[in-house]
Amino acid sequence: MGSVTPFPLAAGRPLQIGFERLELNRILDLYGRMVAAGHWRDYAIDLGRDAAIFAAFRRAAERPEFRIEKRPSLRGKQGMWALVGESGAVLKRGHDLGPVLAPVERRLMKLVEG
Repeated sequence: MGSVTPFPLAAGRPLQIGFERLELNRILDLYGRMVAAGHWRDYAIDLGRDAAIFAAFRRAAERPEFRIEKRPSLRGKQGMWALVGESGAVLKRGHDLGPVLAPVERRLMKLVEG
């Protein structure tokens, strides 16, 4: 009765990668500001085995303008956060979410000013 049997995971990896509450709050705050500026209209979230992806769209029928990807497997290398552009090119990569979102936030400042 005193023994505890651990629940088996698939090779020690989680079955699904997700966003933590503070990460999602930061991303959705940026999304809301971009919607208010009239630039984005839709979003999608994909939670997979290797990555969690937040995609922001100008219109629902297009490819996403930006994808914010969280890949914990790259935590010790280039950083687990990446900002991917519409063409699929990685625009920014880093260990923290804030600096990765900075190019989009700068673009928002230009949208509000001009």
